[in-house]
Amino acid sequence: MTRNFWLTVIISTAGILGSVNAYAEDYVLTLNDHQFSPQPLTIPAGQRIKLTVKNLMSGTAEFESSDLGREKVVEAGSEIIVFIGPLDAGTYTYFDDFHRETTGTIVAK
Repeated sequence: MTRNFWLTVIISTAGILGSVNAYAEDYVLTLNDHQFSPQPLTIPAGQRIKLTVKNLMSGTAEFESSDLGREKVVEAGSEIIVFIGPLDAGTYTYFDDFHRETTGTIVAK
C-alpha cells in the first residue's frame, strides 16, 4: 500500500469519528426538590445535543424517557451526560423513574 493510501484512510477515519461525536450545543437540566429545571427545555430541532443532567438532591434519581429512548441513573449529588437527537420538531417527555410524579419536557424547535 502506498503512503497516500494510508494517509487517505487516516483522514477519512478521523472525519467519520469527528462527525459521530459532533453535537450542536451543551444543555443542562437540574433536578432539585423533585423538579427538573428549566421547564420546558428548548433545543434546536435537527441537531444532536449534549445534555448534562445534574442531580442536586440527596437521593438517587433516574432520567428516563420512552420518547427519547434513554434511561440512566443519576446518583445523589452527581451528574450524567446524555446525547440526544437529532430530533424532529416536537415535544418529548421524560421523568424520574424513582419518582414518577417528577416529569419534564424537551421542546425541539
